[in-house]
Amino acid sequence: MEQVIIIGAGPCGLAAAVELKKRGIDPLLIEKGTLVNSIYRYPTFMIFHSTPDRLEIGDIPFSTPNEKPTRIEALQYYRLVASRNRLRIQLYESVYHVEKEAEGFLIRTTDRFQETHEYRCKNLVMATGYFDNPNRLNVPGENLEKVSSFFTEAHPYAGMKVALIGGNNSAVDAAMDLERAGADVTVICRKPELSDRVKAWTRPIFESLAEKGRIHVLYSAEVQEIREKEVLVRVDGETKTLENDFVFSLIGFRPDRAMLQALGAKTNPQTGEPVHDSSTMETNVPGLYIAGVIASGEHANAIFIENGRDHGKLIADGIAKRLSTKSSD
Repeated sequence: MEQVIIIGAGPCGLAAAVELKKRGIDPLLIEKGTLVNSIYRYPTFMIFHSTPDRLEIGDIPFSTPNEKPTRIEALQYYRLVASRNRLRIQLYESVYHVEKEAEGFLIRTTDRFQETHEYRCKNLVMATGYFDNPNRLNVPGENLEKVSSFFTEAHPYAGMKVALIGGNNSAVDAAMDLERAGADVTVICRKPELSDRVKAWTRPIFESLAEKGRIHVLYSAEVQEIREKEVLVRVDGETKTLENDFVFSLIGFRPDRAMLQALGAKTNPQTGEPVHDSSTMETNVPGLYIAGVIASGEHANAIFIENGRDHGKLIADGIAKRLSTKSSD
């Protein structure tokens, strides 16, 4: 039986693993994708908002000649962290069943060869993030092949009519990339203005492009339907029909708490957060811990790498104390 299993090998899962190893506990990490899969799926040429020191984990410096690190630099950094700490990570292995047992937890998985595996552990850390669960528009046509919740890079859409739904950094950055590549870009924003979280150095550039007509923006607008060759948008009390080739729905993501619920973890009805001890990140289920964005409530963006990485030390201290208490019983 493992002392600790961590589900999710994103930055917050890695941070917990590194801190546990410092305390003499060697956890097993299970990840359904690649290492730091969410960062891998970011736009190819993305630049982080944060300075490199705010992304560091395990006291390993994040070196970059840039003020703000790139996606590629982040991938290199987290590979270094995993390698230097010799973390045990099962990649491309999906958890399909979790169960509470008398002495801990049972986990069943399927790997990329469709082979099943079974693990048991005394302590379980859920660090599953949210990037695989995009928010839904709930409109007809949302499941068409031309619609995606993930923007990678602009080149394939040169000369195409592209609609971007959203008003935050992801939509703004994608719009500017697409415009540079020669796409005909329309941003559909539900609110009367962009989010106040849009980067200060990006907003004026975007707004200048919009004023010049190089990016079309519809504010206080809602998509009503997506069709093969057009998008229907409600704006200013009337429905507009936009010619369209591709749609990116960039309206955020939400944590999947199905496994937590299956294990008996409770949720705070006022905040939407899983009930947990903020000093250890342990839920109401003994031995079950949460790390990263899965600990957030209704506002998932309140937790990200900068503050989610701190959960690792809290969890490691909590588990180390729990194991030492049990061994002395």
